[in-house]
Amino acid sequence: MKVLLIGTGTVGEAIAQLSRGRPWLEKMVLADYNLERAQYVHSVVGHDPRYSAVRLDAGRKADIVALAKAEKVDLVMNAVDPRFVMPIFEAALEAGIDYIDMAVSLSEPHPDEPFRKVGVMLGERQFAMADAWKGSGRMALLGIGMDPGLTDLFAKKAAKDLFDEVHGAHVRDGGDMYIDGYAFATVFSIWTTIEECLNPPLLYEKERGWFTTEPFSGAEKFVFPEGVGPVECVNVEHEEVALIPRALDVKSASFKYALGAEFIEILKTLHKIGLDSTKKIRVGNVEVAPRDVVMALTPDPMTVGDRMFGRAIVGTWVTGVKDGRPREVYLYQMADAQEIWRNHGLQVVGWQTGFNPVLAMELIAEGAWKAEGIVIPEEMDPDPFLGLMDTLGIHHAMTEIEPGKATA
Repeated sequence: MKVLLIGTGTVGEAIAQLSRGRPWLEKMVLADYNLERAQYVHSVVGHDPRYSAVRLDAGRKADIVALAKAEKVDLVMNAVDPRFVMPIFEAALEAGIDYIDMAVSLSEPHPDEPFRKVGVMLGERQFAMADAWKGSGRMALLGIGMDPGLTDLFAKKAAKDLFDEVHGAHVRDGGDMYIDGYAFATVFSIWTTIEECLNPPLLYEKERGWFTTEPFSGAEKFVFPEGVGPVECVNVEHEEVALIPRALDVKSASFKYALGAEFIEILKTLHKIGLDSTKKIRVGNVEVAPRDVVMALTPDPMTVGDRMFGRAIVGTWVTGVKDGRPREVYLYQMADAQEIWRNHGLQVVGWQTGFNPVLAMELIAEGAWKAEGIVIPEEMDPDPFLGLMDTLGIHHAMTEIEPGKATA
């Protein structure tokens, strides 16, 4: 397979490294707006001749099409901020090649009732192009990172093999991880962090459909496995809530993240003074978006891998009925930050996110996953994916939960 990887940041570097040496990879073009970063990742993979580094503006669709055609790639792997999803997604369709991303097109809050009604939902702009993609005969696999991605496959596995009837599919992210030495730092792009955390969170109930609520609402202490125990999680906008009900018959779906009280207060303050805005303002003789200023002032997640300690746990809490009795399980992936740093030289969240599209590309290249048009993880068979995780020694597990005891 010949791949155009757009974006060589924290996750892009992980994708490049984890693809190296895999028999399915014939060629990978490392493309980034910052050529030096792409060249750095090229050096990290040992200047492997199958890799090359080029400069590319992910916001210029025509340039993406031209590069994809010139390099004769089979697939575009989107590893940049979700604000660039649509030009890359549309470019892949125009170039007539397959497409993968780890986050779907952005939402827009409802203009009048943002904390009750859905405006433009996550992924809506992409799903609007379903007929065009189906007619192209090519595959566009959306949301196949860690979460969304593996969490969705966990939901599919539960519905397929563990339950007779699924009631709830609820993603819960937490653990005991921290970044040492910084007053404020994020484990992934601060731009995306602000987008997810300050947008109205999306919820789903079968009788009501999709609806929204206040940011950081619904606080609960979810009891995480591996000895971590109860950690407070809050509602955050995330793709799983938009994706899972599209393919699986569930009564409810939600996403909650363990952010911490201090982190939440910092984000609220950024919002109060307008530093989360993406609209440019004039400062002296220059125009700059406040959110870009915050991004410039916070540590690059790519550079903090050695300062991350503890464990990151990402999983899906599924409730329902099996053999006439209530059942609850938590399917999850756990990664130790220092172990990942020692073994791979990668920041743990970048590694957690990056291994999933690498495995997806392998399954597509080998023909284990086949589809035409727009597809989501819930529509794919989870067994080959989980089997490949086992083969490569990537942790995943399941814990049984006594019904009603998932939260403390």
